[in-house]
This record gives sequence, structure tokens and C-alpha cells, in this order.
Amino acid sequence: MRSEKNMIQERWASMAQRLCLGLLLAASMALPARAQSARLQLDHLQDLASRAERVTDVTLDQPLLQLATRFMANSQDQQVRELAMQLKGIYVKSFKFSKPGEYSQQDVNAILSQLRAAPWQPIVSSRNAKTHETDGVYILTRGNTVRGLAVITAEPTELTVVNIVGSIDLKKLSALEGHFGIPHMKLKQPASPNKEGD
Repeated sequence: MRSEKNMIQERWASMAQRLCLGLLLAASMALPARAQSARLQLDHLQDLASRAERVTDVTLDQPLLQLATRFMANSQDQQVRELAMQLKGIYVKSFKFSKPGEYSQQDVNAILSQLRAAPWQPIVSSRNAKTHETDGVYILTRGNTVRGLAVITAEPTELTVVNIVGSIDLKKLSALEGHFGIPHMKLKQPASPNKEGD
């Protein structure tokens, strides 16, 4: 028969194991969330590819991004190279459909719910109920530095999401348009980080 002392030791050992397991699980969930907070989760959009007539899908993590910049020997690309070297990733998902109704508002809301949560801040936001268009530009800052940017454009027959992760100079951001799969979206430096458009 086990002594009371042995039973207490076993109970404490079991509690310690559960506590360690709980801490490990919490750490495994917290670390990726903190490290990837500027990267949006866009996997749910993959299902739209089969319904779209044109798809742009770009996933450039830091190693691939730096590799891509090595091919930019042209002096006109110098600014783009300098910008890209500061980035940790560029992610673009763009779908062009032949008719409306091929994606749902839930697809858009799944993205907006991430962008409406801290530490993301909207700097431009517009919605037109008549044309069913939604546009938004969001930034993620740490201190005075922009560490993430997201642009979403939702139209009846088109859905585009651009997510840029890393140190971003908003004054030079438009130079990235047309490179790395980023469409021409007339990105400009906002007058104020807190400004929200109509």
C-alpha cells in the first residue's frame, strides 16, 4: 500500500507535468502569433482559385525576396531593391471573376476581422453600398516604425489582398507597385497615420 508521502509526491509530479505541458502549449501558440502578427492569414482564399478566370498568388518570404532582388541590376530598380531588402515578406492574392457572386462577404470579413484587431490601424477605409466595393489600407506599427501593410480591394468581380511584412517607408511605397506581383493600386503616403477616408 502506498504511503501518504508517496501519494503526495505523485500528485505534485502530475501537477508539475500538466503545468509544464500547459506552459509549452501556451508558448507554442503565443510565439508564432507575435512573430507573424504582421502577416495575414489568407489560406481560406485558396478555394476561390477554381472559380476565378485570373489568379495572382505571390508568396515571397525573406530568403526568396532577397534572391529576387539580386536580379535587379537596372539602376531604375535601385529604389525597389533598397525597399525590398528591408522586407520580411510580400504576399499577394488577387482573383478576377467572370461574374459577381463568386466570393462571399464572409471571405472579406475573415480578412477584415484580422485588420480591425490591434495592432493594425486603418489609414484609408471606404465602402460603397451601391457598387458593393470595399477598399482599405491598414498599417501595423511598432513605435514610430511601420512594420506591416495590408491593402484590400473588394469589387463585385474582383478581390485583391496585398500584405507586406517588414520595415516599410511609406514615402517610397509606391515604388513597389508593379513589382513582386503587387498590382498598380496608386499607393501613396497618407497625410496622417490616423486619417480615415470616406
